[in-house]
Amino acid sequence: MGDGIRLKKVDILKHAWIPQHVLLDKKEAMAILEKFKISPSQLPWILASDPVARSLGAKPGDIIMVVRESPTAGKVATFRIVMPG
Repeated sequence: MGDGIRLKKVDILKHAWIPQHVLLDKKEAMAILEKFKISPSQLPWILASDPVARSLGAKPGDIIMVVRESPTAGKVATFRIVMPG
């Protein structure tokens, strides 16, 4: 099947429909948890197998900040904890 077709790798983080994702370091993650007075278990999940999490190199226990554009609020940051799976 060597017909010369080559698949182009796409950077999922640059896709127009994917909001900005930022992998927080441990210090940033702790600061966010303290600021909002929450524990990691209170955050919504993102699986380690999610294409964006894989692209960022996120491991279970890491926290990812997701920044979305909002027509009414401007930029809105949400946070997700990476779970096994």
